[in-house]
Amino acid sequence: MNYLIIMRHGQSQWNLENRFTGWEDVDLTPAGEDEAHRAGELIKDFPIDAVYSSTLKRAQRTVEMALESAESAGADLSALRDGDGWKITRHDDLRERHYGDLVGLNKAETAEKYGDEQIHLWRRGFEVRPPGGESLADVVVRVRPCYEGEIAPLVEAGKNVLVSAHGNSLRALLLILGEYTAEEIPGVELPTGRPLVFEFEGGEKQKSYYLGK
Repeated sequence: MNYLIIMRHGQSQWNLENRFTGWEDVDLTPAGEDEAHRAGELIKDFPIDAVYSSTLKRAQRTVEMALESAESAGADLSALRDGDGWKITRHDDLRERHYGDLVGLNKAETAEKYGDEQIHLWRRGFEVRPPGGESLADVVVRVRPCYEGEIAPLVEAGKNVLVSAHGNSLRALLLILGEYTAEEIPGVELPTGRPLVFEFEGGEKQKSYYLGK
């Protein structure tokens, strides 16, 4: 049996401020750092052969802190060490959905301006793009080559892979994995800093479950 572990980054400053973040390179809050360390403690008993991350700092710092905590808790991650750092494949295709003209705006204030229904369509409509931005369907198209070309071959070869990314890039990955349909996936919420484990046997997905509470 081998594992694919995915996790959304810890709380970012703009998560806290309820702002559309997208590709803006916002850092973690202290609470987000705590979530990252907690995630590491939760994955300490899982072997990890390869690590993938979005190129945005909130995802990178989350996985780096998680690996540090897992190692401190007793995990043997020496094969992932690269001098003083970690061997992490950083991939632009794993970035968050681009929210275009909405980036930086407060979600509640934007809803007051455009109406709840329009904001809901921009945020949760599978094929609806916000002005100048990406739809969730666009994110699926972006994420799929990264997963099918790089991550899936490792999983199929029996390797254990850890992926740190964002709410929407991970929703895209869940759809690619067949966990949800295009109709279901927009309503799926992924908690920050909480690992989601997929168990594989002979290259076939068996089950999935969250770690921690």
